[in-house]
Amino acid sequence: MFESLSDRLGSVFDRLTKQGALSEADVIAALREVRTALLEADVSLPVARDFIKRVQDKATGSAVTKSITPGQMVVKIVHDELIRVLAGDEPADALKIDSPPAAILMVGLQGSGKTTTTAKLAKRLKDRNGKRVLLASLDTNRPAAMEQLAILAAQVGVDSLPIVKGESAVQIARRAKTQAAMGGYDVLFLDTAGRLHIDEVLMDEVQAVRDIAQPRETLLVVDGLTGQDAVNVAAEFDGKVGISGVVLTRMDGDGRGGAALSMRAVTGKPIRFVGLGEKMDALETFEAERVAGRILGMGDIVALVERAQETFEAEQAERMARRFSKGLFNMNDLKGQLEQMQKMGGMQGLMGMLPGMGKMAKQAEEAGFDDKMLRRQVALINSMTKKERANPDLLAASRKKRIASGAGLEVSELNRLLKQHKQMAEMMKKMGKGGGMKQAIKQMMGKGGMPDPSKMSPAELEAAAKGMKESMGQGGFPGMPRGMSLPSGLSGLMKKK
Repeated sequence: MFESLSDRLGSVFDRLTKQGALSEADVIAALREVRTALLEADVSLPVARDFIKRVQDKATGSAVTKSITPGQMVVKIVHDELIRVLAGDEPADALKIDSPPAAILMVGLQGSGKTTTTAKLAKRLKDRNGKRVLLASLDTNRPAAMEQLAILAAQVGVDSLPIVKGESAVQIARRAKTQAAMGGYDVLFLDTAGRLHIDEVLMDEVQAVRDIAQPRETLLVVDGLTGQDAVNVAAEFDGKVGISGVVLTRMDGDGRGGAALSMRAVTGKPIRFVGLGEKMDALETFEAERVAGRILGMGDIVALVERAQETFEAEQAERMARRFSKGLFNMNDLKGQLEQMQKMGGMQGLMGMLPGMGKMAKQAEEAGFDDKMLRRQVALINSMTKKERANPDLLAASRKKRIASGAGLEVSELNRLLKQHKQMAEMMKKMGKGGGMKQAIKQMMGKGGMPDPSKMSPAELEAAAKGMKESMGQGGFPGMPRGMSLPSGLSGLMKKK
């Protein structure tokens, strides 16, 4: 998300922070580059112009130019203004799902990911809020659209409205509302039809459905890769239908991401969620502070803790803590660590959420330390017998050849994996003697499981992140060169938060 923008801003601020003192001309020159970076990222011109003016007014004051770390102060000002642009003057409220059955109307153009997003939101409300959800497809135009939503509903474990051929969108909406009320559902999602472009037929249909359903929320789903045109679509839908929020999809792609920066400022409507992939759990709440942190390479510790909360099992963590405290660490343990990293978003995903590691993600990828490497290492471990996994010292030359051949890889890759395992096993023994690993996992898990990140203090978040860092390997990710170790301190970021 925002990779190209983040890279451009990162290089600008690196130059600023390395200078001992800043003149007004230095700040203005740097902000000129920031403005160019914003425009190249598809941020609308009025938004970019207003953003730079606000930053320049604050950043050229005497308190900044004469401060001990003026470069850092400028970065902080940019960070605060980014939050203001992304969040607006008032924070977004939670989804209004308090009066069942709460209807949520999903609108947008064809191909924006509306149907998939509907299923993702349904899964989120079911899993996190314990809501009974009913999905209804009102798309009578696109072939198999109704069947697609029914299949997705089954995948995420929620109900879908039975399909009755020949009904109009308004008739389906009326039947869905009755079914939701009689069936005792908490939330009703109405997935409307889309068009390739905005026209009168589309708007008339959406308005008719809105009048029948009386939705508590009307969410516009917009493809984040469409750039400034996404803002125009949002303004058009809001003017004719009235929307309460926006969901940006495909924000995991290599798009320039400017739509997110322009959306709130131009439309005045909050971005509620962002889609970050095709999987049903690849949906995140849009938090302005956290997104601003990612853009400026400060990481996103809260997202990292939340990801761990979703993937860690308390019993598994306890077993792991007991084994590691005794200095035990075999190939099964290493496989568990590698699979945990994959579940939490892979190496690149994790590095992007850790402060100061975003810049190293590309270096690591170029050096071959990427998600493909994780999958190859898991394949090698899977190619071993139970005895070999439990005791890697058994691996003589003939066994190594058989294992590498079984995984379709070279013996040299297996040797690297064994060396990595040996280093981690030695580190686990050292930590086990002092109780360090057990303490690290306790910090991550807390009593009775992972804590709620939104209720954690900065110090608790830092401790949890430190626990994750230690569980991934001494100073870094498994297999990563020493020069690419994780940053030792997160307190600077936490003070900014």
